[in-house]
Amino acid sequence: MKRTAPVNRIIEFSNVDGPGNRTSIFVQSCPFRCLYCHNPETITMCISCGDCVATCPPTPKALSVQKGKVVWNQDACVMCDTCIHTCRHLSSPKITWMTPDDVAERLQLTLPFIEGITVSGGECTTYPEFLTDLFQKVHAMNKTCFLDSNGAWLYSGMPELMEQTDAVMLDVKAWDPQWHQELCSYPNDNVIANLAWLQEHHKLYEVRTVCLPDEPEHNEDTVRNVAEHLDPSIRYKLIKYRPFGVREEGLKQLGHSITSDDEIQRLKKIAEDAGARNIIVV
Repeated sequence: MKRTAPVNRIIEFSNVDGPGNRTSIFVQSCPFRCLYCHNPETITMCISCGDCVATCPPTPKALSVQKGKVVWNQDACVMCDTCIHTCRHLSSPKITWMTPDDVAERLQLTLPFIEGITVSGGECTTYPEFLTDLFQKVHAMNKTCFLDSNGAWLYSGMPELMEQTDAVMLDVKAWDPQWHQELCSYPNDNVIANLAWLQEHHKLYEVRTVCLPDEPEHNEDTVRNVAEHLDPSIRYKLIKYRPFGVREEGLKQLGHSITSDDEIQRLKKIAEDAGARNIIVV
């Protein structure tokens, strides 16, 4: 059986997903339920409830129900995203199951203009066999392969994939286990273990933490602990919380404010005092 993965979308050119110009591949499904997720339509698999079919613009409809399943006609789709806004299940009907060969073929047009690929999500390491095969093909093209990951699954348990992975961009959303559970509805044991494992194996490109506007103590705890456990040469990216694209549940709990410049600079100083030397504020 071919190794496949549900691909939500492919962005041919990106300069924010690793070094150089890269093609970013977003897969579907994630065990986290982050309150501030900016890609909430990638969290779960479509259950074919049909709500999106009813709201899909007519003439012609890009969505239909066939044999009890929602089917997406990509050629008829105008990419208005009405289906995503309609969905109550943190999903999207616009998914394409692809093999590594399918993705490799898609890369051929942009190959001369990119340094490599970055696979994101959702959580990309949900599909380790697919990624291993894909990365082998991309390396044969002399391009690099990065993972954009939340660290939900232990990397030590997927040696074939990690052998083919050039580097990982790791999200550390919260250091305190209880706060991480509140933010993401998932424990952070594997995330912390992965932070150490990646450094031991020289696979960590950067760490990212979203800093919230009204949680100074939680922000400080996470930033200080990450900085203390991070090699000074590795980039630590502090990201302001922005409400744009956040689902209603997240907005109700986290609010509509953007993290202030004062707060992000305060956290940068805390990271510096804890030993971090390569800090970027976004």
